Amino acid sequence: MKLGDKVCVVTGAASGIGSALAARFAAEGARAVVAADLRVPQGGGVACDVSREGDVKRLVDHVISQYGRIDLFCSNAGIIERAGLDAPLEAWQRTMDVNFMAHLYAARAVIPHMLAQGGGYLVNTASAAGLLMQVDSATYTVSKHAAVAFAEWLSVNYHERGIRVSCLCPQGVRTPMLLGPKGDRKSFLLEGSVSAEHVAECVVRAIESETFLVLPHPEVAEYERRKTADRDRWLAGMRKLKARIDSDPNLRGDD
Repeated sequence: MKLGDKVCVVTGAASGIGSALAARFAAEGARAVVAADLRVPQGGGVACDVSREGDVKRLVDHVISQYGRIDLFCSNAGIIERAGLDAPLEAWQRTMDVNFMAHLYAARAVIPHMLAQGGGYLVNTASAAGLLMQVDSATYTVSKHAAVAFAEWLSVNYHERGIRVSCLCPQGVRTPMLLGPKGDRKSFLLEGSVSAEHVAECVVRAIESETFLVLPHPEVAEYERRKTADRDRWLAGMRKLKARIDSDPNLRGDD
């Protein structure tokens, strides 16, 4: 799909990947780019809490009323908490609501419109952790695995009905999620990290070629191949990575 003259919606658009996606879609000649976030993005947009189905439905209805259609919906908002077994249930619920349920809410709200107009495109932001693991966060790992699985299910069930789906799985991206609010957070993911603009470029190319899996870090494909080829060996490697991170505060990603 070419983005020229298309109506696009991006959630989590106030900063990071979402902001870069919105800017790139506009540069590609989209007829409209509606930026949505918990706080209204700079330059205008729509306030939307993606963890609430009513908010997502109101966002879709608003765009349809304004422009008559939605060609591309990027369900991009996400959060991370460094949490393990001790994470309270509220943290699990919050992370699952934003990182997974938001994709479900978006699909339920927008797919009927896309079917009626003859087709459309969904880009769901997951993470390389959805294919592999975030060793210091159980909540993030599980929610992102769910996001990947749901995107795959959507592709299987709606492709023949004109709905295309891409699943974005970046590794380290130089955004506030990785760098922290002050931009000085240390993390083992900084090495090899890419810009949000690079991610946006990869997304545009994937939309044009209708590629399902979007990997701004191509090495992630090899990591996943190793995981599926010998899971016990891969798990042993992840345990070594976890031990290295635990032993070096410069790698932990602490604020």
